[in-house]
Amino acid sequence: MKIKHRKSFICGIKSTKLTQNEYLFIKKNKPWGVILFERNIKNITQTKKLTNSIKKIFKDPNYPILIDEEGGRVSRLKNIVDNSIFSANYFGNILNKKNKKFNLYYQVYIDQISYVLNLIGVNINTVPVLDLRRKYSHNIIGDRAYSNNKKVIDKIGNITINSFNRNRLGTVIKHIPGHGLSKKDTHHKLPYIKKKLNYLEKNDFNLFKKKSSFFAMTAHIVFETLDKYDCITHSKNGIDYIRNKIGFKNLIITDDISMKALKYSFKENIQKAFKAGCNLVLHCNGNIKEMHELARISPKVNKFIVKKTSEFYNLLS
Repeated sequence: MKIKHRKSFICGIKSTKLTQNEYLFIKKNKPWGVILFERNIKNITQTKKLTNSIKKIFKDPNYPILIDEEGGRVSRLKNIVDNSIFSANYFGNILNKKNKKFNLYYQVYIDQISYVLNLIGVNINTVPVLDLRRKYSHNIIGDRAYSNNKKVIDKIGNITINSFNRNRLGTVIKHIPGHGLSKKDTHHKLPYIKKKLNYLEKNDFNLFKKKSSFFAMTAHIVFETLDKYDCITHSKNGIDYIRNKIGFKNLIITDDISMKALKYSFKENIQKAFKAGCNLVLHCNGNIKEMHELARISPKVNKFIVKKTSEFYNLLS
């Protein structure tokens, strides 16, 4: 199935195999991609069968299958491999101590994760987290951030993108343009950041510049210097800033559109994300009723998405 026939959203599913309703939904509504969570992964054989069943619908071996495999607290592969000690901060600390073995340790880690992801049919990992951690950063980020040192984050971020790409996996830089100043969990509340633009450009925003990732994920955060009312996901000024000032030219994916930080109705949250300039809306919880609403509202992929998806496919070949 050609890319141009798909719609501009990514969805999750409920369990370890497609239900009949999910199969029919995906076949009819043609999401751009599907994201997997721990609930979808029991073992290697089962997961490979699941991803193959999705790709078979599209007759596309490169169909985008995403996962959040950050290591540490955010590991969807727990039923296959234990990455609980390998948080982003674990590796950030090694580099920060100028340990000469960092490159070896981190490369082995990424190569092993890549091997498993390739084996189970996943081709996009939503890393690296480029958020600049503070002492007061909400724990929703915490050790998911590599460091409070900008140089450490920048270096590991580049290594992460390049290493996964070398292993034929796409990456998603997040949470653009930065989540480290937030004292709130965007799963539940909408944070407002009052820092001046000059400060942000020297710190949080700067970490997302010159990154070669095919994808970026938005922060559901209001940066009042860019938009006093709407969060980045819903802000045309915010998305324009990411495009024109930060310079990210590839596909922008929303963070989960069902998160409670988003203050409008479900329908309006989707519409405003597209109107702001997000390319793909992400929906994670597998709620089939919400998925039908998302599919109804989401436009077909445009020429820009088709072009960038084709570039990503070239990486996989």
